[in-house]
Amino acid sequence: MEGYWVWCGSVVQGEDGRFHMFASRWAKSLPMHPGWMVSSEIVRADSDTPEGPYEFRETVLPARGAEYWDGRSTHNPHIVKHKDKYLLYYMGSTHPLSDPEPGGSFGLEDPRCIVARSNKRVGLAMADSVFGPWHRLDEPILPVRPGRFDSFLTSNPAPCVHPDGSVLLIYKARRYEGYQHGPMTIGAAYAEHYAGPYRVISDMPVFPPDAFHIEDPFIWRTPEGYGMIAKDMEGHLCGEKHGGIHALSADGKEWRLQDNPLAYSRTVAWDDGTVQTLGNLERPFLLFQNGRPTHLFAAVSNGRDGFMDATETWNMVIPLKG
Repeated sequence: MEGYWVWCGSVVQGEDGRFHMFASRWAKSLPMHPGWMVSSEIVRADSDTPEGPYEFRETVLPARGAEYWDGRSTHNPHIVKHKDKYLLYYMGSTHPLSDPEPGGSFGLEDPRCIVARSNKRVGLAMADSVFGPWHRLDEPILPVRPGRFDSFLTSNPAPCVHPDGSVLLIYKARRYEGYQHGPMTIGAAYAEHYAGPYRVISDMPVFPPDAFHIEDPFIWRTPEGYGMIAKDMEGHLCGEKHGGIHALSADGKEWRLQDNPLAYSRTVAWDDGTVQTLGNLERPFLLFQNGRPTHLFAAVSNGRDGFMDATETWNMVIPLKG
């Protein structure tokens, strides 16, 4: 979108038969990172086909005031349709300070960024229609837990909603380490009904944090249990920095890498035959149709150093063969 950074594409087929993308955007008057922490909003676009192009329609979760837990930023949307209800999982944050000045300096050491990062929490909004209205909760569904691996923040929700309405929710977390936050970890929570309450089902992260540095999980049900794809931060697991891992679990609590763990690559082939290595290809989302995955959506950038030197970001869709 002209004038905006765009990220976090998540797609569902609406009651109108069209495909609706829920995504994050924030003004380019702020840096791509960490501008999203204080200024992101979740928007909706739609298309006749999964491949797009998607046309912007509305802002779904705008800023609503610093007094709300998600009042200054909404990000990481993950849309799910369960029976006649639309469930929009997301990350929200707030801070009590002024908005950054457009074009001014804003970085990780800015007090607004420090406070907003520590206030990141997982939330849920619900609607009877893909067009809304959306009811978002006044409390996060995954608060932090003092003294645990998720004592600093919770974010990047990856739900698997079962036919009976229960939910396995994988999420990213950090813990307090002194006055700083620790490395990224991945937790697992469960709810008997999507409206909650959600409870963390393990006192330890689902992967050992000293060996697994991943984020942006996406999970789905398989005949044997669950599958997961996620971003490999260093490339130690799948062989490519910022490539995608593939992991499996029988119960959603204990996970192992697939024998061939590389799920996707930042190097893509375009329709005209050219091959390009993108600065980012992350926030993976699989669209399932008739029980099988048909399209992979991802947030991408044209940077050489990830999104740090990117001039454009967009949401990509890759049709899957077979």
